[in-house]
Amino acid sequence: MKVLAINASPHRDKGNTGLILNPFLDGMRDQGADVEVLYTIKMDIKPCLGCLKCWTKTPGTCIQKDDMEPVLPKIKDADVLVFATPLYWDGVSGPMKMFMDRMTPMGQPFIEIREGRDRHPVREGYGHGKVVVVSTCGYFSTENFDAMIDHYKAATINLEREFAGALLRPNAQSLQPMMMMGMGDTFKDVFEAAKQAGEQLVRDGKMNDATLAVVSRDIMDVDTFANQANKYFTKVLEDLKAKQAG
Repeated sequence: MKVLAINASPHRDKGNTGLILNPFLDGMRDQGADVEVLYTIKMDIKPCLGCLKCWTKTPGTCIQKDDMEPVLPKIKDADVLVFATPLYWDGVSGPMKMFMDRMTPMGQPFIEIREGRDRHPVREGYGHGKVVVVSTCGYFSTENFDAMIDHYKAATINLEREFAGALLRPNAQSLQPMMMMGMGDTFKDVFEAAKQAGEQLVRDGKMNDATLAVVSRDIMDVDTFANQANKYFTKVLEDLKAKQAG
């Protein structure tokens, strides 16, 4: 099984998204998957021009020559596509959206009706395999991921692939500080579940809902979360104001 993971975190594998993505991919590797990770922050990917020449003048090929060019063959070969992104404004990060827009050459200009909706068919060789989403955010509740997941489910249909599920980690901003304070054991099951999800996907062809629920589980109550966040940013702003005052 070939797995292509796109990590759109500006912190690469050292950020909160990496905390969940890395054990997930390790689990897939342990089951024999061939895993490659691309970091958008290390790539030169220009915005889509919307010219659609990849549908007409140069079918299947973007006229822009940048680091996206060698990626499309990797997508074609991948049995599993993993889109890993932090959530900022109710959706994917900017680099991930740019990456997704530049996947346009995979499609064809023609229209077909699938699942009661007009869509563009993908080019030969692309319409297979699964899609998995890995995402983290600073908010407390998983509902904050809803709009992004709806986006990926729609995109997966357009890709003619199967949406295999999502590893979602709310309140991710608390993980690393708590680990530095020696509290990592209180939620090590979150990382273990991420790894188990990877193992399950390769071994069983699907991820267990109970396993995914552990990845997303609360690590504190909502009042504690709100109080800690407000206390932290109040101190940051007060310290900055004091520094500016001289």
